[in-house]
Amino acid sequence: MIGFKTLFYKEILRFWKVATQTLTAPIVTAMLYLLIFGHVLEEHAQALNGVSYTAFLVPGLVMMTILQNAFANASSSMIQSKISGNMVFVLLAPLSHWELFGAYVLAAMVRGLAVGAGVFIITVWFAKLSFVSPLWIILFALTGAAILGTMGLIAGIWAEKFDQMAAFQNFLIVPATFLAGVFYSIHSLPTFWQAVSHVNPFFYMIDGFRYGFFGKSDVPPEISLTIVTVFLVVLATVAVRMLKRGYKLRH
Repeated sequence: MIGFKTLFYKEILRFWKVATQTLTAPIVTAMLYLLIFGHVLEEHAQALNGVSYTAFLVPGLVMMTILQNAFANASSSMIQSKISGNMVFVLLAPLSHWELFGAYVLAAMVRGLAVGAGVFIITVWFAKLSFVSPLWIILFALTGAAILGTMGLIAGIWAEKFDQMAAFQNFLIVPATFLAGVFYSIHSLPTFWQAVSHVNPFFYMIDGFRYGFFGKSDVPPEISLTIVTVFLVVLATVAVRMLKRGYKLRH
């Protein structure tokens, strides 16, 4: 496990050395979302019965931050290693594809959860939250971070240029996150867009995570966790196969 631990430690240091960019900046961005949307819509919107809009918004912002930063960590690390040429040193080390997968995804989870915890600590003072089921909060935070870390790894392996990576993030990750019910309940949408939301796996991550706070959700948390787990298994299988084949890595 020495190789796995070393690569994991290297990935942690990679984002910790630039903590202002990787940790502080996302927290400030989430804070601005809360101040703007919470202040403007607090008296005009109610997404869940008995829950203020600001309280509804906090878990969504926390989960959105976890997802986006987990993706950013794995994807940026992989694409930078490929373009700079230092990926060859990782491949020369006696590391199995499972160790590579575990180190990159686990480090992405650490960054996502660290930023999410920072957002929660800052925003929790602005709303009265309950913690109906902490276990659901932990389960969805971990699986969500793992899924986006795996997606980031896949995107980093697939992309050959920074603009391809930017397209992957801007046209897939960001829209899927914003359309997953971070700022609203899907029951406020027309029937067609409710159906579209149910196809989006990000919706189940955020909805299940929010259930842990309020005990209320658009979909039963058991169903959400099942869908999220299946999605994680599929993505992990794809990522491990890409690493095992050396897809776009060994040339």
